Amino acid sequence: MKRLNWYILLGVILLALSTLFYVLHYLVFKDIHHIFIFLIGDIAFVFIEVLMVTLIIHRVFEDREKKALQKHMNIFIGAFFSEVGIKLLGLLSKWDPQIERIQQGLIVEEETAEQKFRRVCRYLRKHDFSVEREKPDWETLKTFLVEKKDYLLRLLENPNLLEHESFTDLLWAVFHMAEEFDARKDFDYLPKEDYEHLHDDTERVYGQLALQWLKYMEHLIDSYPYLFSLSMRTNPFDPRATPIVQKSQ
Repeated sequence: MKRLNWYILLGVILLALSTLFYVLHYLVFKDIHHIFIFLIGDIAFVFIEVLMVTLIIHRVFEDREKKALQKHMNIFIGAFFSEVGIKLLGLLSKWDPQIERIQQGLIVEEETAEQKFRRVCRYLRKHDFSVEREKPDWETLKTFLVEKKDYLLRLLENPNLLEHESFTDLLWAVFHMAEEFDARKDFDYLPKEDYEHLHDDTERVYGQLALQWLKYMEHLIDSYPYLFSLSMRTNPFDPRATPIVQKSQ
């Protein structure tokens, strides 16, 4: 409110000064015609100035800021996948009853990393990310997630990531699942309703995580080919994935 009042006061002062100088101009030169010629000309130029500053120059700087912010956010996204995402995706994909469809499609020799990624994209974008109904190894998942809770919380505290809504949603989903698992001492005698609740949480994370992984890989293709190569050699959906560089890679 104080800032608004300050802006109003500044506006009034500037208008008063402008009026004062126009009056002074008239008193000195006695030429109202001359005053209106330049006044109308200046007003006409305001629209051009708005076009140049607001719509063109401002847009250029805004785009540059967005690109810089996106690059900065991708650093955190990459750190997330290195620390949490890749291993978590590997765990969840093992419990996917339809994962063999993706794995069979990846078994193609003599492909570059980029060609293999394009193939992964085609399969994953049509894939229904689900987790088997029979109880998966939730103890292993719990141990892994609980160890990463502090790391996830630090990421959520980063204000820059608020600009990336879909990734922030993923972080919240993973953190929520970690808290749900941490709140249970064991998974042997869960009621059906609670089992279904955990199952839904797991599937939510699995789907969001896979799609964010695809987006991150697309970023690496253009910006960091060497990181992309390693990511594809450790592809969590590929049963034969190995970090060892081979002839086709």
